[in-house]
Amino acid sequence: LTTAIYLGEIAPAWQREILKPLIEMLAGIPSIVLGFLGWVVLAPLIQNAGAATGLTAFTGALILAYMSLPTIISISEDALYAVPKEYRDGALAIGATQWQTIWRVVVPAARSGIVIAIMLGIGRAIGETMAVLMVTGNAANIPAFGPGMFFAPVRTMTATIAAEMGEVAQGSLHYSSLFAIGILLFVITFAVNSLAGRLVGVQSKRRSGQL
Repeated sequence: LTTAIYLGEIAPAWQREILKPLIEMLAGIPSIVLGFLGWVVLAPLIQNAGAATGLTAFTGALILAYMSLPTIISISEDALYAVPKEYRDGALAIGATQWQTIWRVVVPAARSGIVIAIMLGIGRAIGETMAVLMVTGNAANIPAFGPGMFFAPVRTMTATIAAEMGEVAQGSLHYSSLFAIGILLFVITFAVNSLAGRLVGVQSKRRSGQL
């Protein structure tokens, strides 16, 4: 959000024209490439920092965060850019500073777009498969609860389906379990989308009431 605010409200036009395409280009990097970079660059750094192995849940979380950020930044910046200029001029005319105008006027006006951007980023993280399959250790176990649980190898639900569906016996309990995991992922995605729609609807009603 800070990056989106900088691009949309603070950065000069020439800088925005350079940074915006670069951020959108980052969103287009294939996940397999990011997984490979995480495997050869990020994982050794985490292992050298004291973890037993660099292929951990924390490594996967960092890769997913990196994959989600370009989407969130780009769509949030578009939402901020879509706020009418009259809102900014009106706030500045009554004595608000640039930061007060951004925080009290522009961001609330673009809140529905920002919420959608965050939900889209979360949706991409939930559905990612190859990158987390490469950097989380691909270990079918649930780490013991504690401070080190994020630095243990794991396997995500999407990675489990990708790794096991090709060799499972059709009609077996294992086969049904993989389909159950897929249904659970669908339910989670549906819940995220429903929450986004509800938040956007609430913000629209509040804005209509204020107007």
